[in-house]
Amino acid sequence: MSQIIGFVGVGRMGANMARRLHDCGYRIAAIHDINHAAAEALAQELGSTACPTLAGVTAAADLIFTVVTDDAAMHGIFADSGDSLLSVARGRTFINCATLAPATHLAIEAAATAVGAHTLEGCMASSITQAREGSLYLMVAGRPEVFERVQPVLAKLSSHMRYVGPTGEAAKVKALVNMVMNINTAGLAEGLGLATALGLDLTLVREVFAQTGAASRVLVTDGEDMQTRDHACFFSAAHAAKDSGIALQLAADLGLNLPLATATRAQFERMVGAGLGELDKSGIAELTFPGRG
Repeated sequence: MSQIIGFVGVGRMGANMARRLHDCGYRIAAIHDINHAAAEALAQELGSTACPTLAGVTAAADLIFTVVTDDAAMHGIFADSGDSLLSVARGRTFINCATLAPATHLAIEAAATAVGAHTLEGCMASSITQAREGSLYLMVAGRPEVFERVQPVLAKLSSHMRYVGPTGEAAKVKALVNMVMNINTAGLAEGLGLATALGLDLTLVREVFAQTGAASRVLVTDGEDMQTRDHACFFSAAHAAKDSGIALQLAADLGLNLPLATATRAQFERMVGAGLGELDKSGIAELTFPGRG
């Protein structure tokens, strides 16, 4: 398999994935981002080319990672007219890493197949540090033969990788992961907020939580940050709101009512409405701790 790689979307995750593959000896030939300055800076760092067009990335690389914001952005980069990754894309493989609705991944696969290209979902359940270190948890979906071809590259990005089935299946699992994570985050913020109102020592409370049924991965990653108000962004509140919405739409399509997920999305949407959407998801504590907000 060719080792000529391109990246579309070099924000917090995409840039660090590109750095990791560069460190592993892969040639990062082309970089594109709507933030042209970010693309230029990363290209200079990696000895790559900042492509002003999407078609330029497709022309320069055989394996293209996309790490974009949302479904609309994804449809935009794979447009059926104008500047698009699908221009002269025959034989190319696209690994799509954004958290999107399953239907979007299926639509992109169909569009790519129509021009002789291939796609794979590479859904990530990790954050910036893991992207840089190559220890992402990857949930992969798509055609098995495509997965087999790109597995050596994905192995350099991940410490845990699960192939979960045909296109769309990884997006479903990722939506569930983020839905439950977001509910846990909101619940932890309420618990610590109530502890503060009761005059309890939050360090003690977190230690007790860690040894009881209140323990969670979110407690490890976000508990101290909620206490100290350190909301440097690893996974933004805006993304939490978006991703909760993906899961809720899947539930609605099946006629299911998910009250906890609904309430959690409302909390993260409150953050976005208050101008706090670019804080880390731990910033939801700003809505629940007394005297904040």
